[in-house]
Amino acid sequence: MINYELREKINTYLLKQRNEQGVWEGRLSSSALSTSLAVFALWKYNANHYQKEIELGLNWLVQHINPDGGWGDTIRSESNLSTTLLTWSTFSIVEGDQKYKACINKAENWLQQRLKGLDGKSISEAILNHYKSDQTFSVPILAMCALSGKLGKEGWKYVPQLPYQMAIFPDSLFKWLNLSVVSYAIPALISIGMVKAKNTKQSKLIKAFNDSIEKKVLDKLAEKQPENGGFLEATPLTAFVLMSLIGAGKKENIVCKKAVAFLEESIREDGSWPIDTHLSTWVTSLSVNALGADHLNQQQAEELVNYYINSQWKQTHPFTQAKAGGWAWTHLQGGVPDADDTSGALIALYELNQKVKVPIDSIAKAVTWLMQLQNSDGGIPTFCKGWGKLPFDCSCPDITAHAMKAIALWREHLSDQQQQQTKKFLKKAWNYLKSIQHADGSFSPLWFGNEEEERHQNPVYGSSIVLYSLSVFKADDLPDLMKIKKKIVRYLESAQNADGAWGGAHQLSSSIEETALAVRALAKQSDSCKKGLEWLYMNVPQDVDRIKATPIGLYFASLWYYEDLYPLSFLAGALRENA
Repeated sequence: MINYELREKINTYLLKQRNEQGVWEGRLSSSALSTSLAVFALWKYNANHYQKEIELGLNWLVQHINPDGGWGDTIRSESNLSTTLLTWSTFSIVEGDQKYKACINKAENWLQQRLKGLDGKSISEAILNHYKSDQTFSVPILAMCALSGKLGKEGWKYVPQLPYQMAIFPDSLFKWLNLSVVSYAIPALISIGMVKAKNTKQSKLIKAFNDSIEKKVLDKLAEKQPENGGFLEATPLTAFVLMSLIGAGKKENIVCKKAVAFLEESIREDGSWPIDTHLSTWVTSLSVNALGADHLNQQQAEELVNYYINSQWKQTHPFTQAKAGGWAWTHLQGGVPDADDTSGALIALYELNQKVKVPIDSIAKAVTWLMQLQNSDGGIPTFCKGWGKLPFDCSCPDITAHAMKAIALWREHLSDQQQQQTKKFLKKAWNYLKSIQHADGSFSPLWFGNEEEERHQNPVYGSSIVLYSLSVFKADDLPDLMKIKKKIVRYLESAQNADGAWGGAHQLSSSIEETALAVRALAKQSDSCKKGLEWLYMNVPQDVDRIKATPIGLYFASLWYYEDLYPLSFLAGALRENA
């Protein structure tokens, strides 16, 4: 039986989280990694001017060191090498200050237990081995270690050279250049490639070439920076760019001035920084789709429709060259249109269309945008079609299923020609999904994980999203639909813990987020749903404002985060589907 009292309490509280504009902003977890990078970048830019911010940030890091002496990506995360190494590097700016000595010693003890040594070679080998061929995050980490002096006097020789000269080519050619960084990391490619080159002995010919293209490369970087200075609204990427340009002798460049303004603006009262400003469009879509139109009045629905229409991209995006029609995770300047947020917005607008007439031309543009993103394998990537083979640019099952649902909901409202296009799209996408399903029936997601899982995968999340997305299709819509769905159901049943709840996979710690997603997906399809609901009733606090989010989100470069609205919106959706 559904607990209607709990459902009403969750829905009421979720509605109260809307801001003055009638949308949800949510709140991302503060991040030790973001905080350490921002502090170091501000110190490099002007230590005296930003003394207050630097001290606040350092004190926050001291207060949130883990008992083992390391730092995790969130205050609820286990210590990891990347975040601990970067934070230790940041404390180099106060190495002689007795106030921080105990904290620095703890961090060094943690690192020494996991590295061959604290010399440049040992640090470099550990980081490069960890990230393998993907240099999106490994090279920025090593660059900061070099900038802080932690790699030694000859530290730059341990930092791989990124081919920043490639930035002189048109963006349309990037996917053919076989770059070792993902599509959204071009600002890091430019700035870190440049600081490495500036700190490395070069032949006269290479130096002359680099000097000749410098202005063009910096102009390309400036073109990709939003007016507020925050690349992708992300503190880590913005801080890496800032410190690297300063290290390359480009402190007076306009990119640095904008970047430092963004970091100054985005510090929190407690001295910390989140990984991104917020995920407003994403959490708004989650909330609308969890509540349903019935829980929104006319004015609320109108505010939300206006928000979506106004935040839909109307021109080609300067960062990824994405065409108009998609939505980013936020309406702010640094957001970049992506498949998952576009799908979420389309589904939310389908809900809102019950109360407010949604302009069909906006829908048609978004559907076209999604279909044009489809890779040759039939799957949907996050940002860019056919960019490369690195993880965050590849097709992804949960994003693909999400897009299939969004398009299927709206297809009858589209023109005859576009309806024919959706048939081809759905056929290719479905073939991709069938081919990517694991033998046990599960699917692995891209942007969500579980820290307890050996490879940090979260098949419960991925499988739940795919199964729930497929609920809009009938048996004769897609070949083998029932067969595929049954395999997913069997997997989720097998992954259910003895307490009736779910973690990221079998026998992992149960969480509200993963349990709610599984319960939502399995509604009316499995008896295991009842046990999951019972667990939620027993474990969701009576005071719903005390619900604690779990770090299941994976951000750029696999940084962990949690979002306060995730458990609330996932719960609301689970209770709605089981009502």
